[in-house]
Amino acid sequence: MPVVARRAAHPALVALGAVGAVGAAAAIWGIGIERYLFTVREATAKALPSGSAPLRILHISDAHMAPWQHRKQDWLASLAELKPDLIVNTGDNLGHENGLEGIRRAFAPLAGIPGVFVHGSNDVAAPSPRNPFRYFLGPSKKHHKPELLDTDAMDRYFTDELGWTDLNNAAARLRIAGAEVDLFGVNDAHRDWDRLDELPDAIAALGARAATTPVLGVTHAPYQRVLNGFTDLGADAILGGHTHGGQVCLPGFGALVANCDIPLKQAKGLSTWSHGDRTVPLNVSAGCGHSIYAPVRFACRPEATLLTLTARD
Repeated sequence: MPVVARRAAHPALVALGAVGAVGAAAAIWGIGIERYLFTVREATAKALPSGSAPLRILHISDAHMAPWQHRKQDWLASLAELKPDLIVNTGDNLGHENGLEGIRRAFAPLAGIPGVFVHGSNDVAAPSPRNPFRYFLGPSKKHHKPELLDTDAMDRYFTDELGWTDLNNAAARLRIAGAEVDLFGVNDAHRDWDRLDELPDAIAALGARAATTPVLGVTHAPYQRVLNGFTDLGADAILGGHTHGGQVCLPGFGALVANCDIPLKQAKGLSTWSHGDRTVPLNVSAGCGHSIYAPVRFACRPEATLLTLTARD
């Protein structure tokens, strides 16, 4: 029988096919697998006044909860087993008009553990459909007519049922693990709801502070103006969220966008922030959720942080 020669595929078509295959595999991983790989990231930083006992903080952020997200709810509920001294919730809890149903299920086991919270914009306004590629063009814009969520109901749940303290443009002194801790925070700086100018009076209203009292600053969006202001106000450590750690990252490079003006290398994890003559630990959570309109995580697992603060030398 005659042998029929087959023409080799054009190199460009081979390359295009390879790119398509890699893209499909990345989409399957990011949408179908990695966004469910919930992780507890453990970190330790020297931040407390000399002689202080260690303070174990469970830092939760950016749940963007929808009522059907049972795997995320079960994982968040399991974090009570870590037995932290303090819970810090840096906002964007709601991702759907009925998101509080899922938040109740997720946070119920945390009731009774001292906690504080601040708002992100998605605690006030529901997410809306948008082109996901716009995320990579820089900080997202404000929506003129957002669908408002029941923020008051969420806040009542946090304060009345969980026993947490509202730090939106406020300060508080709590007794945690047998010692006093001062905390202050701001509402979402991404929406210009932060009122840094109100914090000095709120802090002064707490009264004189012992030299051994730790001071923590809490924000949703870690804009540089907030981090600088917190450092000037005497924070020993700062905790923030909002960035999603980049959400879609490049392996070996990291975040492509932080959705605020923080340096990309600090879009997630423990680092330090310097302003004036002070340098303090900064923990930015990559968050444990995503918008229901952008259900993907790539090279950036959903997380909570167990942050242990210890005494400075």
